[in-house]
Amino acid sequence: MRQDLVFGDLVRARRRRVGLSQEELAGKTGISVRGLRKIEANQVDSPRPVTVRMLAQALGLSGADRDRFYDVARRTDPPSGHLVPAQLPADVPGFIGRTDQLRQLSMLVEHSNGAHPTALVVIAIAGTAGVGKTALAVHWAHQIRSRFPDGQLYVNLRGFDPNGTTMDPAEVCRRFLDALDVPLARIPADLDAQAGLYRTLLADRRMLVVLDNARDAEQVRPLLPGAPGNLVIITSRHRLDSLVATDGGYPVALDLLTPDEARDLLASRLGASRLAEDPQAVEEIIEYCAGLPLALAIAAARAATSADLPLRTLAAELRVSPDRLDVLSAHDPTTDLRAVFSSSYRTLTPEAAGLFRLVGLHPGPDVSTAAAASLAGLPPPRVRPLLAELARAHLIIECTAGRYTVHDLLRTYAAEQNRSTDPDPQRRAAAHRMLDHYLHTAYAADRLLHPARDRIVLGPPHPDAHPETVTNHQQAYDWLAAERPVLLAAVEYAERAGFDTHVWQLAWAVHSFLDRCGLWHDQTVTLRAALSAAGRLADPVAQALAHRLIAHTEIALAHFEEAEAHLRDADDLYRAARDQVGQAHVHVLLDMASARQGREADALGHARRALSLYRAADHQTGQALALNNIGWLHARLGNYGQALNWCRQALALHQRLANRVGQGATWDSLGYAEHHLGRHDEAIACYKQALDLFQDLGDRYREADTLVNLAETHEAAGDPRAAREARTQALGILEDLDHPQANAVRVKLAIVD
Repeated sequence: MRQDLVFGDLVRARRRRVGLSQEELAGKTGISVRGLRKIEANQVDSPRPVTVRMLAQALGLSGADRDRFYDVARRTDPPSGHLVPAQLPADVPGFIGRTDQLRQLSMLVEHSNGAHPTALVVIAIAGTAGVGKTALAVHWAHQIRSRFPDGQLYVNLRGFDPNGTTMDPAEVCRRFLDALDVPLARIPADLDAQAGLYRTLLADRRMLVVLDNARDAEQVRPLLPGAPGNLVIITSRHRLDSLVATDGGYPVALDLLTPDEARDLLASRLGASRLAEDPQAVEEIIEYCAGLPLALAIAAARAATSADLPLRTLAAELRVSPDRLDVLSAHDPTTDLRAVFSSSYRTLTPEAAGLFRLVGLHPGPDVSTAAAASLAGLPPPRVRPLLAELARAHLIIECTAGRYTVHDLLRTYAAEQNRSTDPDPQRRAAAHRMLDHYLHTAYAADRLLHPARDRIVLGPPHPDAHPETVTNHQQAYDWLAAERPVLLAAVEYAERAGFDTHVWQLAWAVHSFLDRCGLWHDQTVTLRAALSAAGRLADPVAQALAHRLIAHTEIALAHFEEAEAHLRDADDLYRAARDQVGQAHVHVLLDMASARQGREADALGHARRALSLYRAADHQTGQALALNNIGWLHARLGNYGQALNWCRQALALHQRLANRVGQGATWDSLGYAEHHLGRHDEAIACYKQALDLFQDLGDRYREADTLVNLAETHEAAGDPRAAREARTQALGILEDLDHPQANAVRVKLAIVD
């Protein structure tokens, strides 16, 4: 007798023994009456494991009776016509990149199966709209589907559908039960009951379940199997933190494509030969698409369907269009960038949506929590939950703790929403708060970085701006270093938005930091903007200051003619204002320019004139500066004894004023004089004092300059190894600064070798 006949007999006999009708047993198990009749009539080729389990429970079998029941069921032949769900969409043709994420996904499965063999594996892939979450999930699912012989279930939950038609978990449950061959009449109406039956059916199977485009954890939780052996892959634009916390999900973050991956994607759609025709245009397309796979796919589709469209033309459209989203639009709402972003934006609370729109005003590249608070006009404790909401929705990314970034296309969308939703006065007030935040914090940081510097007068910050508190030199330096790209962008933004006072004052506030870092090209851009803004304001004080600071930068870049032209303009403005200190500052820079060109006698005349003007104005910091310059120039002219006398006066005054910048410069001058007097040990000691100060101040150019001088002294003292080490350090700094002096040091190293 066949084993399945014995099984049917066992079911019928046990049902009668416990006094159940076929209808009652069918109701207890969820098996249709028709199906139960087939089992008892021995018309079923083989009972499914889940069917056996439900029947044993409903029939009250336990102990040896249950074991015999299972044993008889197991010895039946495998089902010949068993329907295995295979619902995965087609794999992505020419899938590109994501090597690290694919490796991470495989490692997560291997680890979880090894460390927690009795646990369900749930993987949550999260990322911003259009970043390729579905493509990754489907591609990986196809790679591993052979591990799941009982099939694959797939559903698009439409959590961010442009039409707002999010799928209800009950509807998904019904679809899955139908795919698992449960008759419609036997599917319970209640979601909890449906989910229970779904978990029961998957309890003895190995299935792959892909829950694509989930809105939140609540939408997917009823769809999670309850037994090991199954794998669930979820994709969402939201970080499903609660699913990770309470359901043991493994988070996988998906970011923008790297330039190489983006290039490969375009090549897969357009062919490598077409990309090779205009590599510069390809780089521009990648940049303007922000590495977003959907944007690149749309751009590639435009180029593919218009074979006569040069890539440079497409790149130009993306570059010059006032709204890049128009160029990357499509008729299908599922692939139109604006529609895709909109579906994420609509899920936000009103407060978070308002902050997202304001992010469109921010010049980037990233924004701190404090700056976001100023932008929104809210205290930082109130803005943190809003930033967290935006981060969970992947409308911003927390790139480092407390700092957030937005890719360019999302920033464009945010700015578009800001223009169409928020009135101009509100938008301008937000911009004012943001610029006040950066200006007042940068000003406070500069005062700590260079306390001896002459001050400018700022207006009071906006009442709802929240400038950050910096309390010491290191904190000030770190803040300026972190915010440098933002501050440079803020100057450009302020100029474009018509905040001219902020333009020149921001340029002033970042000058010391940029100078110490040797970022003179950045200085040139900000200071030229400052000069233009001062002209529009018709502010002679600001104009003179901008001319003078530009001259300082041009001297550092060895552009002496340009520097002297700006100094003449500054001197005219200072004379008209009868500003002796300003005139003295001009002579200090003329002294510097002359000395750099080997005209020490002219330089000494300017230094003496600066000292006279500083003394007339009782400007002690200036006097100390001029005293050191006079001493240095005497040393350059060979008057080493006089040099020491002048420089010692300068050092004493700098020390009394606690001016560490001036002290470092003066120790360097003293080292130079001692070196030429043949007192090498004293010179080395002076140079090391200067180096300690410059390194502590983060003044990289002056550190390099002192290292060059120190190398000369080591060489003269008979220590070529120490000389080479000092020159090598100096060369590294000068190369980092892209300074023209680097070549001379490089040549010296080669000659010595």
